[in-house]
Amino acid sequence: MQYERTVEPMQGVDRYQPAAVKDAGFSLSLPHVLSILKKRKWLILGSIAAALVLGLIVTLLTTPQYTSTTVVEIRRETGNFTNVDGADSRNTASVIDPEYYETQAGLLRSVALAQSVATDNRLQDNAAFFEMFGSREAKDWFANGRLVPGASTREERLREASRILLDNLNVSIQRLSRLATISFTSPDAAFSRKIANAWGTHFVQSTLDRRYAATSYARKFLEDRLSQLRTRIDQAERQLVNYAASQGIVNLPSDNAPVPGQTTTTERSLVAEDLIALNKELANATAQRIQAESRLSANGGEVAEALDNTAISEMRAQRAQIAAQYAELLQRFEPGYPPARSLKARLDTLDRSIAREETRVRSTLQGTFQAARTREAALGARVDQLKGSLFDLRRRSTQYNILLREVDTNRQLYDALLQRYKEIGVAGGVGVNNISVVDAANLPYKPSKPKFLLNLALAMIGGAIIGLGLAFALEQLEDSLSDPAEVPELLNVGLIGVIPKIDGEPLPALMDRKSALAEAYFSVQTSLALSTTHGFPRTLVVTSSRPNEGKSLTSFGLAKTLAMMGRRVLLIDGDMRSPSIHHMLDRNATPGLSNLLAGGAIPADVIQSSGVDNLAIVAAGDHPPSAAELLAGNRLSTFLTTLLEQFDHIVVDAPPVMGFADAPLIANQVEGTCFVIEAHGTHKSSARTALSRLRASDTTIFGAIVTKFEARRASSGYGYDYGYGYGYGYGEQGQATGK
Repeated sequence: MQYERTVEPMQGVDRYQPAAVKDAGFSLSLPHVLSILKKRKWLILGSIAAALVLGLIVTLLTTPQYTSTTVVEIRRETGNFTNVDGADSRNTASVIDPEYYETQAGLLRSVALAQSVATDNRLQDNAAFFEMFGSREAKDWFANGRLVPGASTREERLREASRILLDNLNVSIQRLSRLATISFTSPDAAFSRKIANAWGTHFVQSTLDRRYAATSYARKFLEDRLSQLRTRIDQAERQLVNYAASQGIVNLPSDNAPVPGQTTTTERSLVAEDLIALNKELANATAQRIQAESRLSANGGEVAEALDNTAISEMRAQRAQIAAQYAELLQRFEPGYPPARSLKARLDTLDRSIAREETRVRSTLQGTFQAARTREAALGARVDQLKGSLFDLRRRSTQYNILLREVDTNRQLYDALLQRYKEIGVAGGVGVNNISVVDAANLPYKPSKPKFLLNLALAMIGGAIIGLGLAFALEQLEDSLSDPAEVPELLNVGLIGVIPKIDGEPLPALMDRKSALAEAYFSVQTSLALSTTHGFPRTLVVTSSRPNEGKSLTSFGLAKTLAMMGRRVLLIDGDMRSPSIHHMLDRNATPGLSNLLAGGAIPADVIQSSGVDNLAIVAAGDHPPSAAELLAGNRLSTFLTTLLEQFDHIVVDAPPVMGFADAPLIANQVEGTCFVIEAHGTHKSSARTALSRLRASDTTIFGAIVTKFEARRASSGYGYDYGYGYGYGYGEQGQATGK
């Protein structure tokens, strides 16, 4: 028998809203987190307290450690010992060079430096040193503070001492500076200062040693190169001389002063020198030939030469006087005048003498010209000959020049390396050290470890983290439903009401209308009355996922509440496997439902008075062989239809859903079902499975009722609201367990 109903919002209770329901999961919303913190606060506080106690104990038991610090300055410097012949052409790097300073930090942490410090302080033979740092490897090396012969080697002890030093050393380069801090920590303040200062000192010394080694290497390198270059120069010069001799090449050193900074050899060949000299003479001869030729061929040349001749000059002067006298006589006398003829004869004699002398001068000029031309031709022929010789010499001098350049190159390299070798020395090569101690380590008066407040703070934070982790882990692992607010979200079903857990027997409290328990069931009845269009369901099944969740008390509570409102109510104990209604009300167990369904009784035989007005009950009856067979079919539906003619409402206390088919069979034949959940008892997975089985039976699930709820254990705001609503006016009810 099926009943049609419409689900409507219920006033005053949590309402089931399918669109807002989420799948089950672990929510980390702020309200949920706060509820977890409230619920698990003692676990969290206990974890913090335990961590603080543990941190305090560890701090008090920890051996005090003292840290001493040395500050050193590291200046950037680039070596230039062999900056010749391309051996090292790097420029000085930037002052702030991360690579360089990281390298220096690595050198400060090097095993070699640690061994140097350990050796200088004889730590490898110091039993107290190994004991102070608790070295397990060294425990068999000493006995009564003395070395055990054969128990260890010096290398083993030195290696262990270096490891201890490095484990307790801290090196840091201050950012954007040239300063490095060297800190050493040990249980002994004086020892920490000693090692920190020794580390800085040995670092400075090791830098000097490395630079001295670099200088020595440079000197050795230059010595080898100089020896090689000397050999190469000797070989090159020998080849040059042999080749010159074989080719007949004779060169002379240049007379020119050498150019500063230039060491290339400048030579002059004999052929070139002769050619230069003859070429100059040829030029002079040509000039003389041109001059003689011009005197010979120029107009008036004889006059010029004659003017230079004293005899001709005197004769011409004498002729001029006689010619003047002769001209004067001709003005007064005839040419035949004897004195005139005498003067004329003298003029003719002088003219002939002058002509002879001029002829002699012209012959001299002709001779000079011929001599100049002959000399010019001879010099030209010799110059042409020397040019050919020079061209041949140059062809033969190609290999000679190659050999000469090789000699010059080797000599330049040799001179440069020799100059560098002279500049490098033990003092000059090392120079000023670029590492220096700025602040020496002081004696620490306060231990650097342990830090009391810091340890306690870390312990508290660690304890809080562990406590929170445990709280959330337990919350995630906990499978029981602890809060009514979780029901709609986790089970996809509405919440009808919450039943408190009370102190003492629940039945007397339920019979008291002013009790919190009675008020709770009245609230549930009101919610169910608002769930359908016709009020409280005519037939209702109350079930749960497992036994002892309070479904029987809930069934009686709802039936009793309806009866007190004047409704005629029948309460049926449908749990034929483990009945409880007749025990609760102290009534007969038989005949009952099983007898009615088996046909061994009629309705009038099984209906009993409950002791409450308007409320009758039907016990479970005799234990049947198979309760599921009795519930199958329509016999129960027919029975309920018949009983509804006498009663307004029928409430069936069904068996648990899990493990049996009884509850789904009953739920399929009534108007709807209420699902009971025990707070802090019902597992989420069991409740989901049970609800899935009920939905598969095609029943209407009105919602869930949370029983045995303790407001003080609530992990959400619902507990506060509930406690206020049901506690007001009734006082505390204590704790008790409903069936």
